Amino acid sequence: MNSVNNPAYLAGLEARFAAAARHSRMVRALRVAVPAAVILAMTGIVGVSIFNPFRMLLPKLPVDMGNLVVSGTKITMESPHLAGFSTDQRPYEIWAKAAIQDVTDPDHMELTTPRAKVLMEDRTTVTMVARTGYFDNKQQLLDLRKDIFLQSSTGYEARLSQAFVDINKGTVTSEEHVDVKLLNGTLTSDRLRIYNSGEIVRFEGNVVMNLDNLSPPDDAANAAPAPAPPPTKTRSVSGKSANPK
Repeated sequence: MNSVNNPAYLAGLEARFAAAARHSRMVRALRVAVPAAVILAMTGIVGVSIFNPFRMLLPKLPVDMGNLVVSGTKITMESPHLAGFSTDQRPYEIWAKAAIQDVTDPDHMELTTPRAKVLMEDRTTVTMVARTGYFDNKQQLLDLRKDIFLQSSTGYEARLSQAFVDINKGTVTSEEHVDVKLLNGTLTSDRLRIYNSGEIVRFEGNVVMNLDNLSPPDDAANAAPAPAPPPTKTRSVSGKSANPK
């Protein structure tokens, strides 16, 4: 039987009292910390829902998107679809496999495998597909890079490695080699200029055109007309009246 005066008993009792005191302090601290953490978390959720910069940024863009991945200040959007109108009310649409946007620069977007469709002035459409691209939402400028395929609803096609599209002005420019497939042949040049929403198409630098199915000239139609035969000379015979003797 342990005596209250036993040093070992007193040491064990003090240890139990100390543990009980620590437990009591922890319980008192948790009673304050748990509600405080809950209130802080709810405040944070409300604050994010109100002041979240992504919430303020994304509705301003004419864009539909799939999943979002946020890394630092950059947002990666899967399968975005942008739509809008030029200053002269021509509609345009832009799709991409993915788009990356920095919230510190909301007017610019980097596109992966972009595809753009623009209505031209003559109501035809031009579709452009590229490997990469950049879109300026404020200025409505589309910068396409690498393996660009351009196709018009009128039938011609072009392959480029760089193209700059000003949607508002209706221009497409390229400073690099262009291969064009026409309705009846092919054309190559060092540069391409499309003005006034397709009203003027200009090729510059080492322009070479090959046309197919040219019909040979018609020799009979193009032959000089045969000279007219000389007029036939006729001899008139006049009758003499006989005087009777």
